[in-house]
Amino acid sequence: MSFILPINIDDLLHFRGVESSRIEFKASWDEKYTGSQVLRTICAFANDLQNLNGGYVVLGVEAPDGVAILPPKGLAPESLEKIQTFITGRCRTFSPEYTPVLSPEVVDGKHILVIWARGGQDRPYQAPESIEKGAPRHYYVRTDDQTKQATGSILTSLMQMTAKVPFDDRRAFGVPIEKLRESRVREFLSDIGSDLIQEPDARAIYRRMFISARSNGHEEPLNVGLLFFSDDPEEWFRGARIEVVEFAGEGDVLAEQVFRGPLHEQTRAALRHLQAMSVHHLEKQRDTPEVKGWVSYPFPALKEALVNAIYHRGYEGTVEPTKVYLYPDRMEVISYPGPQPGLQTQHLRPGAQVPPVPARNRRIGELLKELGLAEGRGTGIPRVFRSMEQNGSPEPIFDFDDVRSYFRVTLPVHPEYLAILALRDVALLRAVGDRPGATRRLMSAFNAIPGSGAVAAELISELCRQGELAKAREVYDRFFSAPARGGEGRVVAAMSTGYLDAKREAEAKAVLDRLPEVLTATEAMDAAILERRVGRQKRAHLFFEKAGGALQTDPRALLEFAQTKIRLAGELLRDRSRDRFKDDARARLLRDARDMLRRVLQMDTARTRHAWASYELGRVLRWLGAPATEVRQALEDAVKLAPEEPRFQEELARTGGGHEA
Repeated sequence: MSFILPINIDDLLHFRGVESSRIEFKASWDEKYTGSQVLRTICAFANDLQNLNGGYVVLGVEAPDGVAILPPKGLAPESLEKIQTFITGRCRTFSPEYTPVLSPEVVDGKHILVIWARGGQDRPYQAPESIEKGAPRHYYVRTDDQTKQATGSILTSLMQMTAKVPFDDRRAFGVPIEKLRESRVREFLSDIGSDLIQEPDARAIYRRMFISARSNGHEEPLNVGLLFFSDDPEEWFRGARIEVVEFAGEGDVLAEQVFRGPLHEQTRAALRHLQAMSVHHLEKQRDTPEVKGWVSYPFPALKEALVNAIYHRGYEGTVEPTKVYLYPDRMEVISYPGPQPGLQTQHLRPGAQVPPVPARNRRIGELLKELGLAEGRGTGIPRVFRSMEQNGSPEPIFDFDDVRSYFRVTLPVHPEYLAILALRDVALLRAVGDRPGATRRLMSAFNAIPGSGAVAAELISELCRQGELAKAREVYDRFFSAPARGGEGRVVAAMSTGYLDAKREAEAKAVLDRLPEVLTATEAMDAAILERRVGRQKRAHLFFEKAGGALQTDPRALLEFAQTKIRLAGELLRDRSRDRFKDDARARLLRDARDMLRRVLQMDTARTRHAWASYELGRVLRWLGAPATEVRQALEDAVKLAPEEPRFQEELARTGGGHEA
């Protein structure tokens, strides 16, 4: 083990923390062919056209489809020194001279050689096209995962980067090396699983990680070292912090939190804070162990937005912090300045290709990727869109101004979270007696999120209570015309209830016919009870069954399900068809009803509901041929619980009469 590379070798071979485009594998070695290819690739990585801090060439590992085959093929141990001498010597012939990092490694008992070709400080570099004497020199770059000769506009772009070193990779002149905290560096190496942590000399670790460099005979930290491994990067980089501000609906500041310290630590702390503030809604699915739900802001989208802000923002002369603004309806992540030239707003839309513009910070991105915070190049924006879509959230918005002074990512909150906020406000307004204000708040919320079933159902119910059925129907129709909607069952239940309360049964039935196939347990129970009200017992039975296990904890629904089974049993008794299994079906319905009624009587519920359960149980027991004492006991219990109900008294008086369902 060489303890040279700061990255974990297993992560490197599996593209963890390093994009596949930054790694090139060679199964074997020969100076004439492989040697020439390797030198051109080293030159391309050193030119670092996209500011990704170069890449790696791995000798002795076969990867026919771009995926390393392990255990590796390996190199002959006795050849390693000769290969290293060849590569080091030939890289000195680059113009200007270049020195890669060479690290012999042992993987699964096989010897390999890892060449780390960092982005050079003196680019652009030229390399010979072959190892032949007098071979012409060219500029090489990496594009589309390939090493190519730089020509045309690509060559022009490379020339424009002459001697331009990204700010995060520059020396911090005048800053003592002691400002780098060894404990923080070793913690980082431990986090990424690097064997370099076993190196006892801290200064040697700094040099091998390229977070320090010699200047005028002494060591100085690089800017990236101070940003990640000092106690307070703001001592040198004003604005190197994250501010999270929560606003009320009126724009007043509710809370503010500032996160300081090394970039990765403040990022992690801010992410934990934001995740803790997110609202999670989970719902058990019927007849399946799965749980589905939504969160106010999906964490993958939130993480990408914040990490990319830290990665791509400026740290040179920028005094504004990275800002996270939380409004009731959205989250904004803002960084300064705006994106690099070449990136346009049309590149930030769903399905668009992000052009390979050079990154502003090559070292910050590299360390964030090694920590698993940042993703591979070009994957962040699609990931944000995908995460928001999977959560049921509206699309994110990426924007910046014409002079590129800022870059902003807006994550709209999940619509149902807005609904929760609105319904809380409505409850408060009703509690203080402001029903007109509650209606206005519901209408405002509905106009903002017309596809929210919770808001639409509550507004419909409120309008129906006010006798405004026409307005309620307008809300109902607008809801079903919304392109993205959820909670259809609740809206149907609210509208049909309004019609039934107004004695408009035909319209209630027409609305109930619009019930979706897939309903939550609560929606299914509500639908079943409404179907009972319009006399459609078979449809009621179907929806009760869809409610599944939730019925067992709802005494009202369980009682009504039992009553539905009793009514269906009565219909079978009156059926004059010659179906020979009719009597068996009727008996099964009655036995099911009996068991449900007994469960209701064991549950904690209203006295009146217990009375009706006892009454129905007495009738069912008689039809099933139970002993007269059991029948009478059930009916007597009903009378005791609700002596004011004449039907209970009448049924008790008929206990010996053989009354049928």
